[in-house]
This record gives sequence, C-alpha cells and structure tokens, in this order.
Amino acid sequence: MTTSRGSRLARDIRHKVEELKNVCQGVSESTANRAPTGRWSPKEILSHLCGPEGSGHLPILRAFLTSDTPTIDLETENPFFSEGRSQASFSQLLNECEREYDRICSFASELSEEQLRRRAHIPQLKDSPFGDYPTLDGMIRGLGEFHLQFHTNHMREILQELGK
Repeated sequence: MTTSRGSRLARDIRHKVEELKNVCQGVSESTANRAPTGRWSPKEILSHLCGPEGSGHLPILRAFLTSDTPTIDLETENPFFSEGRSQASFSQLLNECEREYDRICSFASELSEEQLRRRAHIPQLKDSPFGDYPTLDGMIRGLGEFHLQFHTNHMREILQELGK
C-alpha cells in the first residue's frame, strides 16, 4: 500500500539525486579519476553512493522487513571501488548511482506506514541522530537525504580542490 510518507521520501530523494547530477555536470574523466591527497576521487564518491557492487543499498533496507529488529552491519567509509567500477566512466557511475536511488525511491513509495515504523539494530549508527535502532523511515531518509547530501557536498569540495 502506497503511503504519502513513502511518496514524500521518494520525492525528496529524487531532488537530492538531481542536485548531485548538477554538481557532476561537466566533470572530465581526468578530473573524475584524480583525488586530493588522502581523499576520495569523484569516481570513488559515486561508487560509495552506489553501495556494494551488484547489490547496492536495498538489501539493508529490505532487512527491516525480514524479521523483527534485525541486526544490520554497515560498511561505513567503504568506497566499494571495485575493478569494474574503476574501469567505468564517470558518466556510467553517475547513471548507476541514479538507478540505485531510483530503486530506493520505488521501494520507499510502496511501503505501508506500519513497514516504515519497523526498526533494526544498526550499531554503527549509535552516535548518529537516528540512534542504533532506527526506523525504516529514518534509514531511508538517512541514506537518501542526509547521506546523499553529505556526499554531494563532499563532491563539491573535492571538485573545488581539484580546480574544477
């Protein structure tokens, strides 16, 4: 059953994806492959936003629905920058990122209010505003709004450091 909350989450995520796409507009392959010392390259940022290669972020979200209060481990600060992604163009990675968040939007827009209230135990989020027992609603918002915004700002910062 589609909810207005799920639809709003999807709309907000799509807005964040458009913002990311605007920041990435005109980035050359040579710039996309460079990284300031000790920082991620633009391609690594996009790879991180795509999540683990082959599965993305949806398994984390779906886990909220598989059992009562599942424990979920996150791989924070992992760029998921595989050999395949390193060979992809910046444009291909941006398209992959957009498709990943489209899948998240579709998932969110079909959830019921009861499903959005389900909780999981995620120890890595203990010190975050969501706490270590976030709701599915909070996790979708965290991933699709806060995380995406954080890395959009991260991308701006990296591109500025690289002189773009």
